[in-house]
Amino acid sequence: MFDRSEIRVVPPGRRWAAQLELWIDGEELTPAAVGEGGRGPYAAEALAAAGDGSLWASGAARRVVLGEPECTGGCCGFLSAVVRRARGLVEWSGWETCADEPRPPECHFDADQYDAELARAAEELSRLEGVWAC
Repeated sequence: MFDRSEIRVVPPGRRWAAQLELWIDGEELTPAAVGEGGRGPYAAEALAAAGDGSLWASGAARRVVLGEPECTGGCCGFLSAVVRRARGLVEWSGWETCADEPRPPECHFDADQYDAELARAAEELSRLEGVWAC
C-alpha cells in the first residue's frame, strides 16, 4: 500500500517567503521531526518549474532538506530524506533529523499521484504569488 502525500502552501509573511507544510497519511511531518515552531522547505525552491525543484523525484537519489527547527538548521540540524523514483514509485528514506528527534519511517508514494500533488501545490503557489505581489 502506498503512503499518501499532501502539500500545503503557507503564504509568505513579513520575514519569510512562502513555505510548505508536508503531510504524510494525514499527519504533518515537520513538527514531529524538528519541533514546534519549525518550518518546512521554501515553496519556490521545492516546487520550481520544469521538475527542477528539490521535491521532484528522478531516478537519481538525492538528499533533500524538508524542514528545519525554529533556531535554524545550522544550530540543531535539518530534517532531510533521500528522495528517488523507481518503477512508478517515489521513495523517501534515509532520514536525518534534528538532535534527539525521532526519524519518520520510509515513505512510498505512487509516482503519478506524487507528481500530481506537486503540480497542484505549484499551481497554488503560482496563484498566491500573484495575490501577494506588491
